[in-house]
Amino acid sequence: MTCPYLEYSERDGERSFDTARAFCTVTGEFVQPMRADICNDRYALDHERDCEIYRAHVESGGEDE
Repeated sequence: MTCPYLEYSERDGERSFDTARAFCTVTGEFVQPMRADICNDRYALDHERDCEIYRAHVESGGEDE
């Protein structure tokens, strides 16, 4: 299961990208590839365990989709 707060976008306002980039809807920012690996639960990583952004959001009462 991937993080419910991860989206991919080929645009950032006026800019467009050749390849869709990972975007965290919690922080409202594009994230680095390693962060996207965590969000996508790759390499034995788990977003619920390994992502401090996800954990802080859930602990603060943010909705878990």
